[in-house]
Amino acid sequence: MAPRHPRLRHVGALALLGIVGGLAVLPFAASASSPTTTTTSTTSTTSIPPTTTTTTPTASTPLPNVPYKIFWMGIPEQTPPYNRANSGTPNATIRIFNKNGQLAIYGNTSVLYFLPQLLQHQLSTPALYSVGEQLYQQNCSACHGIDANGVPLHLTPAGGGFPSLHGIGPAAVDFWIESGRMPATSTKITQPIRRPPRLDHMQALAIATYITARWPGTPYIPQVNLQGASLSDGAQLFAANCAACHTITGDGDALANSTFAPSLRDIPATQVAEALRTGPANMPIFTGNLTDLQLRDVVAYVVDKIEHPENPGGIGLGGLGPVGEGFVGLALGVGLLALVGFWIGDRS
Repeated sequence: MAPRHPRLRHVGALALLGIVGGLAVLPFAASASSPTTTTTSTTSTTSIPPTTTTTTPTASTPLPNVPYKIFWMGIPEQTPPYNRANSGTPNATIRIFNKNGQLAIYGNTSVLYFLPQLLQHQLSTPALYSVGEQLYQQNCSACHGIDANGVPLHLTPAGGGFPSLHGIGPAAVDFWIESGRMPATSTKITQPIRRPPRLDHMQALAIATYITARWPGTPYIPQVNLQGASLSDGAQLFAANCAACHTITGDGDALANSTFAPSLRDIPATQVAEALRTGPANMPIFTGNLTDLQLRDVVAYVVDKIEHPENPGGIGLGGLGPVGEGFVGLALGVGLLALVGFWIGDRS
């Protein structure tokens, strides 16, 4: 039998190398196409003071004759009511009330929850309230209503309703604004995506102050103390409660009806805690079940291991998992063996 021409061998080797290269880059192209956006935030972690307790009123009541812009006192009502202590609820180890009798701070040594006006030092509460009222009317009232009571289903052009903001708590307001999801760019978006915020940190606190003053609610804005957090406990809690939607690597995934679980990359600790306590969009609400100690561990795990993944086995390959890694290993391994075979055949 006549030997094959050497040039044909070279052509075959080059063709095989091109196929293997295409298979190798396929997983990277798939991971690059996932809808992930990033943003930055100016929020920071607040130091935790020693544990203290106070005795004060326990119910929200309207005040007929009170200082300027003070509409309530005591503790905002919770809907639904949660009974578990230190789980994002006001029945916490630490409860501090301001001079008007309002619950201003609550929590424990793991997480403290603040009224929004306490997280800034530039404006007085009345001034911040006034700024928030103006910003709300300019940026939010067209969808949520002048009195923040929402827009009914049949009046919404997109076919869905804009929710009421009464009693949702400042953490929810702050999360949606500081993550850039609100104000929305369109009324027809099924699920707003994370993007650079249109309003800055002070403006978000101002709107949260206005809404909370008029229609009080919890949870307040959390400030997480990550010192002493357990990454191993956080990993277990993340795997049990979050990985089913966000994937074990935190890259997010598609859900039903054109919705998705977003990526958890580059998210500040405060926003992670706010999302867990308020349950934005399709996400469950973890207030009343996860304790603040558990929340601290989950937040620490997300901002450490999810945002800064380690790949002790080598190249991470976009976090595609063992199937993708096996596919790339098989393609490269078989391809290299085939090239070695061609080289040996040429020499012989």
